[in-house]
Amino acid sequence: MSLSVHSLSCARGGIQVLTGVGFAVAPGEALILRGPNGAGKTTLLRTLAGLTPPLEGRIDAPDDGIAYAGHADGLKAQLSVAENLRFWAGVFGATGIEAAVEAFDLGELLDRRAGNLSAGQKRRLSLARLLVTGRPVWCLDEPTVSLDVDNVARFARAVETHLSNGGSAIIATHIDLGLPTARSLDITPFTRRNQPVTVDEADPFLSEGAL
Repeated sequence: MSLSVHSLSCARGGIQVLTGVGFAVAPGEALILRGPNGAGKTTLLRTLAGLTPPLEGRIDAPDDGIAYAGHADGLKAQLSVAENLRFWAGVFGATGIEAAVEAFDLGELLDRRAGNLSAGQKRRLSLARLLVTGRPVWCLDEPTVSLDVDNVARFARAVETHLSNGGSAIIATHIDLGLPTARSLDITPFTRRNQPVTVDEADPFLSEGAL
């Protein structure tokens, strides 16, 4: 099933930042979100992933859900690389971590505590978690932060494999990932700045300053 968005309006911190967003991403497709900093790419991805409720509009997504990877690595620092992957595999009912380890070249790091990894290694482990979710749609917010050229290419290969298996991806990035079939969407025309909304309409956690 494809993911489709219809007349979506989104808010962040009690301020409406996007209005009238519409697009569709079919299985096997990648969509690259473009736009300047502050245009609303992160807000849109968080809304798609169900982390922030929309103000208006509709999101039609596959029943088995969306995997989201944001700026935070989301790792358990006291656990090893292998333990982090096994934890998330257990959460999502995956049967193994081997494909994730191979895709992001984590074999020599399996016994190392996540808290002792470099920034680039943490990012690779964070992205490797996507492969154990089993979720068909990936929403990725600047996923290549802290990655060198070789690991950007490794990430792009992981995305291509996901697409070839019928998955889809929506990615906010400022760099060329080398995905020749990916489409681009400039969200600037949907940006609506400085439009206050009430607490009932906005994300209540953001409105109350809890995040």
